[in-house]
Amino acid sequence: MYIWQQPDWPHFRWDNTRLIEPLAAARLKQGRLLGNMSRLGFDLRQQSQLETLTEDVLRSSEIEGERLDRVVVRSSLARRLGIPDAAVAPADRQTDGVVAMMLDATEKYDAALTAERLFGWQAALFPTGYSGLHTVTTGRWRDDSHGPMQVVSGPIGRQRVHFEAPPAGALEDDMRRFLDWFGAGPRPEGLLRAGLAHLWFVTVHPFEDGNGRVARAIADQALAQSEGSGQRFYSMSSQIGRERSDYYAMLERTQKGGLDVSDWLEWFLGCLSRAIDGADALRGSVLQKADFWEQFAGEVFSARQKMVLNRYLDGFDGNLTAKKWAAIGKCSVPTAQRDILEMMERGMLRRGPGGSKNTRYEVVVRSPGPDAAGRLFPPS
Repeated sequence: MYIWQQPDWPHFRWDNTRLIEPLAAARLKQGRLLGNMSRLGFDLRQQSQLETLTEDVLRSSEIEGERLDRVVVRSSLARRLGIPDAAVAPADRQTDGVVAMMLDATEKYDAALTAERLFGWQAALFPTGYSGLHTVTTGRWRDDSHGPMQVVSGPIGRQRVHFEAPPAGALEDDMRRFLDWFGAGPRPEGLLRAGLAHLWFVTVHPFEDGNGRVARAIADQALAQSEGSGQRFYSMSSQIGRERSDYYAMLERTQKGGLDVSDWLEWFLGCLSRAIDGADALRGSVLQKADFWEQFAGEVFSARQKMVLNRYLDGFDGNLTAKKWAAIGKCSVPTAQRDILEMMERGMLRRGPGGSKNTRYEVVVRSPGPDAAGRLFPPS
């Protein structure tokens, strides 16, 4: 029996005594993070939000097996957040749709969640009407014309059914109850509400495709509502991606159980706490970028040097080498080597470990952090 087949569905229950400690821990970390971010200036908060949302979009798509280009995602977000200098890649229709959904969920956190809004989110994920080679119906709930909605794994002929969603005929009632509950107000407690919303929506599985990403966007809206802010400084999707196996195992176990969802909520709160812990590393990279440009604020850089350094400081896979410098800067390797040598002589770069053909380089940051106003000093 699936959870939606229980007689009292969807009247979830949970043990408050079990959840007091993980809820308090998550709230404490959430408060500390928001307090730390509030002491930074506008530029740094905006930069932190850009990096967080980039991770969120990338990892939420990866969970569903779709890999997006980091630079394209970041550029799409930068254009919408009003950071034109960070928009270095051309627009991409697929990426823009995912970004638009995420920003609508978080920046418009106080807007009512309606069926029409959810239809728009799901349609934004599939702007061409295709997922890979398969057509995807958007703008309405699924109709089960090809059979029941099932989550399966394994090769054809030996597939394992992990979950079967409620029949399409029940969707109108199921989604009406869900949307009425979500719009009713702050009860239960905000973090528990985010966990319940995620579980409830992904269990109903109302769309032909895109349910997981929409469920995570709904949870992000609920978290933003609990904080009273549309700025995101931690990414639940990133943490769920890191714990993907545990996430699917916990989801399957919960969906095949009764209406006591204490285990799911305890896991969700723990995942949230770990997501907030991960925000510290992201904030550190933003501060390092601010420190570098503040330290060398009076120096002169070529357009190519600024572009490559910003790409490096924003974080990319692998190490900074002469070959990668040439690829990003669209120049020859000898030109890249001259750039690097010049910047080493000026004290901006240093050589890392590695042989002559694999020499990597690192930026030199001596200052402990941004100024008191939290300002960034990127060269214009």
